[in-house]
Amino acid sequence: MKQFFLTMLGVFAGLFLFMIVLPIVLIMAAVASAGSKPATPAQAVVQLDLRGGLSDQPSTSPFAGLGGSSLSVIEVVDGLAQAERDRNVKALVVRLPEAGMTPAAADEVRQAIQRFRASGKRVIAHSQGFMPVGTVVSSYMVGAAADELWMQPVASFQASGFSADEIFLGRAFDRYGVNAQFEQRYEYKNAVNQFTQSDFTPAHRESMLAWMTSIYDSALASAARDRETDPAALKQVIEAGPYSAEEALQARLIDKIGQVEEALGEAKRLAGSNAEVLDFRRYASTQGLRAGSGTDAIAIVSAEGAIVTGTSSGADPFGSGATIRSDDTAKAIYDAIEDNAVKAIVFRVSSPGGSPEASEQILAAVRAAKAAGKPVVVSMGAYAASGGYWISSEASAIVAQPSTLTGSIGVYGGKFVLTEALGRFGVDMRGLTIGGDYADALSPSQPFDQGQRAAFAASMDRIYDAFLIRVAQGRKLEPARVQEIARGRVWTGAQARELGLVDELGGLTEAIAVARRLAEIPEDASVRFKRFPAAKSPWEALSDAFGVQAEAAQALVRIGAVISSPEAQSVVQRIEAERLRSQGGVVLADQPLR
Repeated sequence: MKQFFLTMLGVFAGLFLFMIVLPIVLIMAAVASAGSKPATPAQAVVQLDLRGGLSDQPSTSPFAGLGGSSLSVIEVVDGLAQAERDRNVKALVVRLPEAGMTPAAADEVRQAIQRFRASGKRVIAHSQGFMPVGTVVSSYMVGAAADELWMQPVASFQASGFSADEIFLGRAFDRYGVNAQFEQRYEYKNAVNQFTQSDFTPAHRESMLAWMTSIYDSALASAARDRETDPAALKQVIEAGPYSAEEALQARLIDKIGQVEEALGEAKRLAGSNAEVLDFRRYASTQGLRAGSGTDAIAIVSAEGAIVTGTSSGADPFGSGATIRSDDTAKAIYDAIEDNAVKAIVFRVSSPGGSPEASEQILAAVRAAKAAGKPVVVSMGAYAASGGYWISSEASAIVAQPSTLTGSIGVYGGKFVLTEALGRFGVDMRGLTIGGDYADALSPSQPFDQGQRAAFAASMDRIYDAFLIRVAQGRKLEPARVQEIARGRVWTGAQARELGLVDELGGLTEAIAVARRLAEIPEDASVRFKRFPAAKSPWEALSDAFGVQAEAAQALVRIGAVISSPEAQSVVQRIEAERLRSQGGVVLADQPLR
């Protein structure tokens, strides 16, 4: 009977794949084949639109594009690196967001723009206004990196500072009977405060104001440097706002007022006669990520999102949420270790933290790489805090952006007791337990008893102490010093460098340079890049998603391999050509497959 149901499940899965998923995959393949590697126009202006937001790293899912996924920082960095060497690309136009950008992402995009300009090519940034939302000063900093910063008429320059809001649920929980029982190590581990407090604690306020000030001052200093003005003077002008576009021009915060069409027209004039505008996403997709060349390779291992145990096998292939799964990330590092061509590993980390057990599994792989003689250089993205710092702590070197949020060396955990809250709505929650006293410690039906609370607190202490040991060993710091700078406190990359938690400031490009140096690869030697984990093909993703019970998926994978073969595509082309000829159509000579 069980086999019958398994067989039926496989049949229905196969029908779903054949009738719904297969057409999507074939359409994607046809589009990709039709648009693969088109030549860049001889006089091209690349238009980079940042208004849709940026993730840190490109998705490894082949179906991410179907959900309208955003560009990633890495795609922007790699795309601009190739554009600066592309003789057909003459200029760049950057469309700026009205609200704030993720500060570390803004740092890295700014650096990429500077390298593009250093190649002798022009950059125009265009803004439809700067609104006082989030880290809008970071958006302005990106615009300030251009040769010219334009603003649309009637738009407002309202980037006069940096604000952040927190929601506290403490009073609401008290009112509605939700009992939040948490342990935190220690006073700066502020994630718990939203459940237990009604306002900022002194430690929470101190920590937030410190990293906000660091980000704000860093962005203003970078903008002042790029616009060749005094940081103090720029700060005074900005904080005296808001301004109309005309007032911002008079205050020399921008260079020109005009519509985006006018900015594109100016860029085309600079590019030369018959210049064409090319969307950055299209340009980057045809170029792909940087591959490099040479015998020696540097592995780039990607890790973005919350850190959890397990693997992505069986996950939704159409999902776009980024998660660091410990089995997958550890395997990626071990695969890089076993690759004889790989001489060093750049581990790109952008994570606010997660499971200590998952973090330790990944850190063990980092240790194994170092033991195998392969340096590991961490490149921190938007965040590398808590578990994100745990997996970075024992790397050979750490590179972070000035505005990366890192540290948060601490731990918290607990539960919500919901019995009283649910009882107010006539819902009764009761629990039954067999075994030891700790068996129902995390039950939402009752509070911790004294023994359970003590045991849970002891587990938090053990995790915290283990974290301190790893930081002290990895960063070669005295344990007492680590205790001073830990306690759950978040630091920016600039602050972390002063504390010894980070080695250098920069992005992926700088991390690659450090990896070359540690691996003793000569500066004049070519190097290629190998990415782990490799992006999955549509067939592999579908096979993983439906598992071994869906025999039909396996059959379709084999069919897909046949369909994708040059021989099969050649036959299809001949059949289509003969059909057109039989109907009186004019058919061009057969074109070689690329």
